[in-house]
Amino acid sequence: MSSFWCIMRELIKKKWFSYVGALICVAFWGTAFPLIKLGYLRLGIDSSDIASKLLFAGERFSLAGILVFAAGLVIYRKPAVIKKKDIAPVALLGIVQTALQYLFAYVGVGFTTAVNTSIITGTVSIISVVLAGLFFKNDRLTALKILGCILGFAGIACVNLFDFSLSSVTFLGDIIVFLSAVSGAFGNIITKKISEGKNPTAVTAFQLFIGGMILLFCGVVFGGRTDYASLSSVIILLWLAVVSSVSFLLWTALLKYHPVSRITIFTMLVPVFGTVWSFILLGEEIIRIENFISLALIVLGIIMVNVRGKNEN
Repeated sequence: MSSFWCIMRELIKKKWFSYVGALICVAFWGTAFPLIKLGYLRLGIDSSDIASKLLFAGERFSLAGILVFAAGLVIYRKPAVIKKKDIAPVALLGIVQTALQYLFAYVGVGFTTAVNTSIITGTVSIISVVLAGLFFKNDRLTALKILGCILGFAGIACVNLFDFSLSSVTFLGDIIVFLSAVSGAFGNIITKKISEGKNPTAVTAFQLFIGGMILLFCGVVFGGRTDYASLSSVIILLWLAVVSSVSFLLWTALLKYHPVSRITIFTMLVPVFGTVWSFILLGEEIIRIENFISLALIVLGIIMVNVRGKNEN
């Protein structure tokens, strides 16, 4: 093992870095919101063209997996491998966390509104915290965690609530997007379960590549098309792949060494970072009172979830 990874492993184990690392991940994921919009524009993908969206996502995650493989080769000076007995669990992670989460997300958003999608996606953190209490003894569900989840969800909802639509028109899409949230939450649990004693680089590389190839296959089968005729479209794809590779690798390592609830609650900040990056990259308006209220509620919720009991890490 290289000295670089030894240093990084000791750093990732530290409690204070778990917060910093989680913030880095969600900040990276936040860039995906405006860049995916730009990617669709550059590639000529219509909002209703689900097949091409799945193809684009498959290209992104497959490439991300390859980048993690390459990073592992540089860090360890040998290819990332997993043992035969670990193939099924890692493949399951790729199916649940990457393929199903994004398949449901891209299909669901075609049948509901962007506002509904944003609010429902915010339940990933809540589901993860609840599931962690069921699966891990040192991460039990407490009143403070429940209150923290409620406050964080309220923070997400407060900027979207007046535009939220609950009707028969959006009901199917809402259910599908919720399945995406459930997949993401179970992905966090599976990551925690299978990462013990395993190299995070190998786990991340294989799960991203497997999940990406499934999305790629779905996109091709259903007639998706992407045309990388412009340099900007290639750059966007490369950046999205880098974002996915770095954030998922760090996320996997954080979940390996820290309680699920401590890390996953930070995903409530993804829409906040998405809004900030949309302002920086797309010039969208963000100076609104509800945005500041949202941020305050989410931060307070994160703090409450991270108040640990005597028997917790």
